[in-house]
Amino acid sequence: MTPYAVVIPTLARDTLADCLAALAAATGPRPEQIVLVDDRPEPEAGAGALEYPLGVLGDLRARTVVLHSGGRGPAAARNTGLRAVTAPWTAFLDDDVQVGPHWCDQLVQDLTEAAPDTGAVQGVIAVPLPGERRPTDWERATAGLARARWITADMAYRTEALKQVGGFDERFTRAFREDADLALRVLRAGWRIRQGRRTTRHPVRPAARWVSLAQQRGNADDALMRHLHGPDWWEKAVAPRGRIRRHAAVTAAGAAALALAAAGRPRAAALAGLGWAAGTAEFAWARIAPGPRTRYEVTTMLVTSVLIPPAATWHRLSGAWRHRNAPAWQEVAA
Repeated sequence: MTPYAVVIPTLARDTLADCLAALAAATGPRPEQIVLVDDRPEPEAGAGALEYPLGVLGDLRARTVVLHSGGRGPAAARNTGLRAVTAPWTAFLDDDVQVGPHWCDQLVQDLTEAAPDTGAVQGVIAVPLPGERRPTDWERATAGLARARWITADMAYRTEALKQVGGFDERFTRAFREDADLALRVLRAGWRIRQGRRTTRHPVRPAARWVSLAQQRGNADDALMRHLHGPDWWEKAVAPRGRIRRHAAVTAAGAAALALAAAGRPRAAALAGLGWAAGTAEFAWARIAPGPRTRYEVTTMLVTSVLIPPAATWHRLSGAWRHRNAPAWQEVAA
């Protein structure tokens, strides 16, 4: 058997109990350690084991430790967990996933079959979608995780490889791009990453109506990725390029329309406004067409399609400025 530990960063959400219960129910060799890392900025005073649903772990509870990372984001939380690991392999899970019924067996098989130069083995992610209707924009975004490379919803790394590259880059303070950045650094260090056979279920969690607008903060992380890994980082990470160029063009057209109108040039302002309207309409329809087209969904898509381009552009520009002199993570961690 290949020994392994499991690290789970959490905000103590309702999904944590199901995550731990699925892990406890999975057949196969048990993890040597389970490290639960509470990343809330200010956990309740006196928070202890009773605050977490550890009872669902059964006999695994004795192997479980709870640490606190101070609300610095999932990258820092995983590093906090990593420092407590003594096993040769560290399997990362998110607190909103549910491992398959044979996950422990399949994980050990994945790790046993790993060649000496294999630094990580990725799990297979399944996202259940509603069968009675078309998925919403948020549901489709979550479903994209099933096709993503190297996501830490279920990712096992050699502990040696993680420590060699300095762990996760803690400048990625959201659950976005920190996994791709780590994988690219592990590959650059000479390790390989392969796809495993174990399966994990990632349900679509409830989200606020304006979640797509809040997600635009990730464009600042894309700016950091470009700075660290070059302009072709999209290809290296096999990541979708996204619409940032079109968002920037739509935002520029809208700004030009306002500026030209203020300068007393109505004809030029109308042309620029037409460009803004056309770009916004195309974006809105691209999100509405594959969805359920309910009144709630259509209204949400229309409003956010107006607001997303300037928000995405602002976060991308601010991220590029903020990270313009960012050194490699190993330099920061040294």
